[in-house]
Amino acid sequence: AVARVQAVAADSGVALLAADADPRGADIAIALGGDGTILRTLGRLLGSAVPVVGVNFGRVGFLASIEPDDLERDLVRVFAGEYVVIELPALEVQLDGETHTAVNDVVATSGMLGRMVELQWAVGGEDLGTIPCDGMICATPSGSTAYNLSNGGPVLVRGLDAMAVTFIAPHSLHARPLVVPRGLDVTLVNRTADVQVSVLVDGRQVASVPAGGEVAVRLSPQRSLLATLPETTFFGRYRDTFTSHP
Repeated sequence: AVARVQAVAADSGVALLAADADPRGADIAIALGGDGTILRTLGRLLGSAVPVVGVNFGRVGFLASIEPDDLERDLVRVFAGEYVVIELPALEVQLDGETHTAVNDVVATSGMLGRMVELQWAVGGEDLGTIPCDGMICATPSGSTAYNLSNGGPVLVRGLDAMAVTFIAPHSLHARPLVVPRGLDVTLVNRTADVQVSVLVDGRQVASVPAGGEVAVRLSPQRSLLATLPETTFFGRYRDTFTSHP
């Protein structure tokens, strides 16, 4: 795949950056892989002016705009500037004096396999009670079609400046998913006496929160930039990805 990109770039008069170069100096980045690869590239370039276009060498490729068989044809178009750029909001969580940024989701889950946790939660400083559950997911629009979707959370259409909040296996009839706009923090307090809460940022564990510990998740001022071909719409990808598979 890399050799094919190199050949198209050479034919198009496009220079590729060396492996040790700063990718933030590029005009566009090409991610070869599935959604995980595209998300990691978006995260690496978060806050820069470099958009990322995905070529789907993965299983789902919801964020991708180019299929492998069309790589040469579509990259010529991309190198000619024939693409649109979509701003995707990110999330941030502050823990132990450090700020962690997620392009996909922030997950607070039980630190002990098979044990439920009790999470007291609030939105915008307003207490919403305590929910016994396996955890909670805060997802960006781009992350809403991942772990959030598999837990019954809402799909956030690109263009929304909000996050989806979804409980994992809640032991309650009233724990419904919520869509929270920019400007409102989602705050969690671990009310479980003997189980820590693990906090994962884009699938990477960053902290364990003891009983009484607090986690706050908010929409970040930083945004990632996803490049797509003009005809690759959100609803087209949604239809092709989630309704056409057995």
